[in-house]
Amino acid sequence: MDRIRACLVALVVLSLCGVPQVRSSASDHRYKAGAEVPLYANKVGPFHNPSETYRYFDFPFCSSAPVKEKKEALGEVLNGDRLVSAPYKLDFLSDKEAEIACKKKLTKGEVAKFRSAVSKDYYFQMYYDDLPIWGFLGKVDKEGKADPSEYKYYLFKHLIFEILYNKDRVIEITVRSDPNALVDLTEDEQVNVDFMFTVKWKETETPFEKRMDKYSQSSSLPHHLEIHWFSIINSCVTVLLLTGFLATILMRVLKNDFVKYAHDEESADDQEETGWKYIHGDVFRYPKHKSLFAAALGSGTQLFTLTIFIFILALVGVFYPYNRGALFTALVVIYALTSGIAGYTAASFYCQLEGTNWVRNLLLTGGLFCGPLFITFCFLNTVAIAYKATAALPFGTIVVIFLIWALVTSPLLVLGGIAGKNSKAEFQAPCRTTKYPREIPPLPWYRKTLPQMGMAGFLPFSAIYIELYYIFASVWGHRIYTIYSILFIVFIILLIVTAFITVALTYFQLAAEDHEWWWRSFLCGGSTGLFIYAYCLYYYNARSDMSGFMQTSFFFGYMACICYGFFLMLGTIGFRASLFFVRHIYHSIKCE
Repeated sequence: MDRIRACLVALVVLSLCGVPQVRSSASDHRYKAGAEVPLYANKVGPFHNPSETYRYFDFPFCSSAPVKEKKEALGEVLNGDRLVSAPYKLDFLSDKEAEIACKKKLTKGEVAKFRSAVSKDYYFQMYYDDLPIWGFLGKVDKEGKADPSEYKYYLFKHLIFEILYNKDRVIEITVRSDPNALVDLTEDEQVNVDFMFTVKWKETETPFEKRMDKYSQSSSLPHHLEIHWFSIINSCVTVLLLTGFLATILMRVLKNDFVKYAHDEESADDQEETGWKYIHGDVFRYPKHKSLFAAALGSGTQLFTLTIFIFILALVGVFYPYNRGALFTALVVIYALTSGIAGYTAASFYCQLEGTNWVRNLLLTGGLFCGPLFITFCFLNTVAIAYKATAALPFGTIVVIFLIWALVTSPLLVLGGIAGKNSKAEFQAPCRTTKYPREIPPLPWYRKTLPQMGMAGFLPFSAIYIELYYIFASVWGHRIYTIYSILFIVFIILLIVTAFITVALTYFQLAAEDHEWWWRSFLCGGSTGLFIYAYCLYYYNARSDMSGFMQTSFFFGYMACICYGFFLMLGTIGFRASLFFVRHIYHSIKCE
């Protein structure tokens, strides 16, 4: 078992370092004239539903040779890639003109299937020497026809490949359909189709190392950069105004508080205290459900670490466009390897809060994020299986993920928990906690938890919402996003705004003599995740053309998991900032 575990750890570390994706980048293939260059058909699906994709040969395409499947890495399978040998032979430097790839007699049912695909704007995706190409299956002729029953449906049967090369390497490939070579699919009748293709080779001076640049530069066009920089400026202005305002107010108020409390101590010992000093004996009283609280902090810390590692990999260039599956591989591997951080943080904090059942706390930590994610995955994978889509994971991939969880994630979580339990750290409270809690005075409605969460989540969300559109259009559409440096700046701004607004609300809560700030600071910090999910509703209805049960369930299901992850991560940031602030202000006065 130890040997198997060691091999699996080595495998995932290699995956993290990018070994499985080396061939997906600019794989250094050199070819001689007439050599076979691999062309793989990947998937087909409705253009506006990125999650609803199917295997290429699930549709009645033909092939002149036995279809061979290409072995995929873990991340590529999670990405829905299912590469098979395409029916077209594109030999290096071999021009071809209207050559027949294969012939197919379509039955009535196959004609109806193609017609349905054409009506829904189905596209196909292929890879040629690891370069992606796309095209549409057909077109709908609506010209001069008001009644949909009069529409004409056509299948493209002739593909024209234009390939650029530099010496013995492939640099670029595009594909287009011959608008004059059409097959009428309007009627449910048997049709004979000759699938043809043309290949045109042209020389270029573009160096091999820059062949992927055209995909990266699409998100760096001037008008896109202007919008991104407007987003940055908007966020920075928000941060400056907010932090300046809060810093000025808090510094002035706190200074007055310190002077007042110092004067009170010198003048009259029996004078009644008010404000946040009045509750000094309760402010460090441990929160209710402290095991759940510690588990949430552990999960949030792990997700924050995961996010930082993902940004590091993005900034060093690992996630260039169409590095198939690199992001999913990194997410799985880094999450598994950082589970020890969750175990250590949760168990250490739980023991600081004088918790005793640390084993239950570890189980809660392990399932707090993975549990909802697993339930969501089971439901969505069942939907994908019912649709026979490529989003349905093969049994072997599920076994691999289970082994990673069982042999890497869980042991590291336990080891981190043991280390946290044995750290012997004590909770640093500058004030002694009284035996009985003070009664919290009646508070106005706007000081309740939900209104406070609304105020706390709106400001951080307003700093990132412009960038959110581009992220959504990349994840749930066909836009390419590569400006990770700007995204990282926005992320830092998000953290700063979340910390400041949570600290401000915590101070006002303590000033109102409400000492139950622990959960409130976590909920207020994480409330931005709820605003992001609300933005999902807006994006789905107003900014996208997604439709159908499968795509809708995938979008809202996985976005719920992502927003829940943001909730845990930002909640942790909010609480840590508030804890630092509360300790600081109570250290600055004499509480005894």
